[in-house]
Amino acid sequence: MEPDPPPLPDGHSRTLTADESIAAPLHRLAAHRQRSGASALDLSEPPTPPALRRLAPELGLHTADLFVIAGVDVPVDLAPVDPTAGRHLRDLVRHAVAQPPRQRTVLRRYVASLPQQERVAPPPGPPPCERYPDGPGALLMRLVRNRNLGWTATAQTFLLVTGRYWSAATYGHVGSGTVALTGELLADFCQVLDVPCDDLAAMTGVALPGPDASPTANTATAGVAELIWDVRRLTGRQLVSVTDLAQAMRR
Repeated sequence: MEPDPPPLPDGHSRTLTADESIAAPLHRLAAHRQRSGASALDLSEPPTPPALRRLAPELGLHTADLFVIAGVDVPVDLAPVDPTAGRHLRDLVRHAVAQPPRQRTVLRRYVASLPQQERVAPPPGPPPCERYPDGPGALLMRLVRNRNLGWTATAQTFLLVTGRYWSAATYGHVGSGTVALTGELLADFCQVLDVPCDDLAAMTGVALPGPDASPTANTATAGVAELIWDVRRLTGRQLVSVTDLAQAMRR
């Protein structure tokens, strides 16, 4: 990736190119990691698929998420297998949030034991309503879509995990930038996305409302975000089987 251009004289501004705008979250993540003294993100090379696959484990991020953050199409082998499976996620989350963390660990182990099914069709592109202009809300909604969640499933899942209800259309407006991304709303995303909260705050430029916003501070939902990630590549039938197990464990 090309280095940042030199600063312009006072009183001058520069319009970002399309490539720079798309890559802005990746640059913010790199700057944040450098400030925090954590794993540095080397931007001396373009964010090619091989480079992103190599960098993701070093950064402690899901590889597919790093593709989203870099504005690069998620490879077929990392994309959700069954785009219809996300509609079943609400029922799984409903049972999972009612269980103690140790039972969620059992569910995750069961998910890990399931075979990876073959893809029956190429992954579809985003529907027209989800072709957002670049912005902080768009980044978060693309990360949500990377968990196989559309607008309606997003609203249902967020309600179960956070206890706050926003309509499906409102989440769409967050993605398009017509509804502002607040610190409180960012905290909700932190509870659903298995991404470090400080990374999300740095990439979006939105401050979290306080330390209690971290999902690690909320033991009632600990492990739910990880479970949501684990099931993103299951088929609808497999996800139903996981949901049946979660329901049986509640009994």
